[in-house]
Amino acid sequence: MGNLRARLVSWATRRYLARAQKKGLDLSKLAILPDAALMPLRRDGLDPVPELGEVREREPISKLPVPFGFNVWLVTGYDEAKAVLVDATSFSNDFGNLVGKPGGAGEEENPGGLGFADPPAHTRLRKLLTPEFTMRRLSRLKPGIATIVGERLDAMEKAGSPVDLVEEFALPVPSLVICELLGVPYEERDEFQHLAVARFDLFGGAGASLGAISESLEYLLGVVRAQRENPGDGLLGMIIKEHGDEVSDRELAGLADGVLTGGFETTASMLSLGALVLLRDAEAFARVRDDDESVNGFVEELLRYLTVVQVAFPRFAREDVEVAGTTIKQGDMVVVSLSGANRDPALGEAMEIVDGTRPPTQHLAFGYGAHRCIGAELARMELRAAYPALLRRFPELRLAVDPDELTFRKTSIVYGVEKLPVILS
Repeated sequence: MGNLRARLVSWATRRYLARAQKKGLDLSKLAILPDAALMPLRRDGLDPVPELGEVREREPISKLPVPFGFNVWLVTGYDEAKAVLVDATSFSNDFGNLVGKPGGAGEEENPGGLGFADPPAHTRLRKLLTPEFTMRRLSRLKPGIATIVGERLDAMEKAGSPVDLVEEFALPVPSLVICELLGVPYEERDEFQHLAVARFDLFGGAGASLGAISESLEYLLGVVRAQRENPGDGLLGMIIKEHGDEVSDRELAGLADGVLTGGFETTASMLSLGALVLLRDAEAFARVRDDDESVNGFVEELLRYLTVVQVAFPRFAREDVEVAGTTIKQGDMVVVSLSGANRDPALGEAMEIVDGTRPPTQHLAFGYGAHRCIGAELARMELRAAYPALLRRFPELRLAVDPDELTFRKTSIVYGVEKLPVILS
């Protein structure tokens, strides 16, 4: 297992696109969709495009103009989003809906994990993971997170200015934390970090061939089988110790895949985009650097404001259902715009601006209901540790380029900046 950790991250940043390709949505063909259909995935810098807010104000549940011959509804209102996300009875997340086999996708087709599962399968799998994501269990990772952050800051200082904050900080921190969480040993740490950066770059080109989802799951199955033979103290090992043959290797691989995908790419995007917010706001920079009490509130506001996961997993209506006066027919797809809902005035005043002193809101950055992100607290732990440490080590941190030169992802489900060159001192 000497190079398992190094190889594991090579799948982390390609997972979402691999899923989409597997289910027949070739992302290289996104350009053929009308602009209005892609609008929920577009941004103007850190903000959703103005059209998203206009749609929300005019019609919080509206049809997307897609050329596929079926109805796709876009939910942009906060209350409407909560109503859809919490209703696992009327709406299905089952992967089979995406391949035309509701409730009947084969094992080879289904990527597994929580996001594409319905109760009772979802309930059973989530119960396996929940004990490993309690604050008591996660607290064991705090020293490791602090060490990982410190080591990355040392590496940045050694590299000197200018340095790409994405490559040297935002990517390695969550990738190493996830491997520590899963309990995969890593003797080849440098290679691990290198592969993380290399794979992350693939998100800049949706048309690139990222490999079949089955290839990734086969690799993760190898990780699971190794843990089955010699279970460690990480997430996979603990589940095996506690549940044994009650959970299959493929189920564990799917869960590991979901943890790896959700915990790596999203946190990496939050770290880089959150740093950009701090670099643009001297007052917030000083507050996070100097005041430990302000960090929690700042992180919550960043999660709401940035909402890096722009849309939730698609839902499909199991039956005709009415949401806020709109009738959604059986079989219709529903896409919930988390970024739209988190800017809704229903959530509070001045939602279009970032305000680190704002009292915490009940934002939907981690989703809502049964499918709310199980790793939310781990993400918070990483962000709360990383931002103050970064600013205290480099109190004169600033952008090395004009902000207009930064390149952001286009039509990406998980939003992010490609590179963030900074001067350390």
